Formats: sequence, structure tokens, C-alpha cells
Amino acid sequence: MENRICNLFKIKYPVVQGGMVWCSGWRLASAVSNAGGLGLLGAGSMHPEVLQEHIRKCQAATDKPFGVNVPLMYPEIEKIMQMLVDEGVKIVFTSAGNPKTWTKFLKEHGMTVVHVVSSSKFAGKCEEAGVDAVVAEGFEAGGHNGREETTTMCLIPHVRRKTNLPLMAAGGIGTGAGMLAAFALGAEGVQIGTRFALTTESSAHEAFKQLCLSLNEGDTKLLLKKVSPTRLVKGAFTTAVEEAESRGANVEELRELLGKGRAKKGIFEGNLEEGELEIGQIASLFREEVSVADVMKEIISDFEKGVEQIRNLSSF
Repeated sequence: MENRICNLFKIKYPVVQGGMVWCSGWRLASAVSNAGGLGLLGAGSMHPEVLQEHIRKCQAATDKPFGVNVPLMYPEIEKIMQMLVDEGVKIVFTSAGNPKTWTKFLKEHGMTVVHVVSSSKFAGKCEEAGVDAVVAEGFEAGGHNGREETTTMCLIPHVRRKTNLPLMAAGGIGTGAGMLAAFALGAEGVQIGTRFALTTESSAHEAFKQLCLSLNEGDTKLLLKKVSPTRLVKGAFTTAVEEAESRGANVEELRELLGKGRAKKGIFEGNLEEGELEIGQIASLFREEVSVADVMKEIISDFEKGVEQIRNLSSF
């Protein structure tokens, strides 16, 4: 398979693994890269010295391209960006901030820069900032979402109309059929989070994985909209958030309820009662924890079968 995304990252398949907090360590990123996709380390849940360790372990575990996802709200952002330069990282995905802030710096140091957006407006700003590609993420995605609440199926054609940059689709994509649908709408690659978060190589806690693999349709909800819209598994914590929001809790009250380290508690430590359990809507399609290699084989096989089915349909 060859297109602009494959050529940009020098990968076999146009499949990128989302840089998810508490899931995307060196084992997951290197496994995805070794399977022909692009693995990403999730810097958002790592202190600088921990990220440095994961970069070096990833470099030792794969000779294929990999990257780092950096939320631009990261508190030690200057230290992280310089570390990426010093450690020879070649691909950086940025999110949750203005792409103009760091794109020039990263590109001056020879890096490929991608920014994650939730609207066509911000896709246009990415092009102005000089990024190499964009990820358009719909609100089906797990974790932090855009305030627009635009679905992936609606977002991709809007972004495609706005910019000619290489485009990846994210949010609610975890199968070959989903990848094919995204391509039909104008995407050239996909970024997949949830499906990879539930693999053997993910650093998420086993209790979290098994809970997510038991979810049914409708078992996640977008909450915390006054703070930062976040898709969560329904449970004790989400009930508390819903009750607070229904009585009109302000931003300060919601932040106090959220506290610190709640995502780590839920995703990494497996506290399913008190933790913030972030996962995408598509989790309900999956029931078995398998390896990254098996996931990648299934996605590509199903994508190719889907292409053939479309060809057969068009022959009528």
C-alpha cells in the first residue's frame, strides 16, 4: 500500500497508533511500528525522564519509524521539545494547543510535524503553521475531545475541503471497514486509539482492558464539557460528574471533583470505581485482547476485502 501518508512517514500501511495517556509506552509503539504502521509514544502521561527512557527503549525495540505525541498543554513543554531534538526523534504529533507555537522549532530540527484537530477551522490554521499533515478527530474518540462535537463522518469531508494537506481520520475507527469509510470521505490514513489501547502490548491495566472489552453500545459518554470534553466509560465517577453537571456545577467545582491523577488511577492502576476511564465508542465492537500484530493483520485484510467488495458493486 502506498500513498502520501505512507511516503511521509516511510511506513508500510497508513495506520497510526494514537499517542494515548497511560496506554502508549514503548512496547505498544514499537509493536505497531514493527507491524508496518506508525507507533506513537504518549508524552502526556510521562515525566520528561520517563519519556526519555521510553524513547530509548523504543529505538532499541524497532528499526522502523516511530513518533511522539505531545499535548501542547504539557507543563514542561520546553524541556520536552528540547529532549525530542536531543534524542533524535523524527516524527512529532502535537495536540491540544496552537500549532504555530512549536511547528517552526520542530521543523527547523528536521522533524515531521502533524497536528490533531477537531474542526476544519483549525485544519486551516495548521496549514498556515506549516505542519506536514493533520489528524481530524471526531467526537467518537476516547479521552479529550473537541468542543464542536462533530462526528468523524461529518468532520473528514469538511477538513478535506479546507486543506490539501495529507489527512488522517481518527475517532470511532478500529476496523478495516472503518478505514475504508474514512478513505471514501477523503482521508489518506487513519489514527487508531481504542483498538490498540486494548491490545496485549498496551500499558493499560488489565482490569481496565477487560472492562472496556465488555462494553456495549452506549456505555461511554462525553462529559466534563465545561472543563475539557472527555469521553468516559459510564460508572461511579461519571455518575458523580453527571450529578454535578445537572445541578449546574461551575468549572472550579468540576476541577475539584476531577482532582489529580484520576486518569492514571483508572487506566494505569485499574481502579475502576474512582478512576477516570477514557475509551472510545468503538470499544463495544471488540471482545478479545489480542496482539498488535493480529490487530494490524485484521485491519489490513478487512480493508482489502472491503475494497474488493466495492469494486464488485461498481461492476453492476
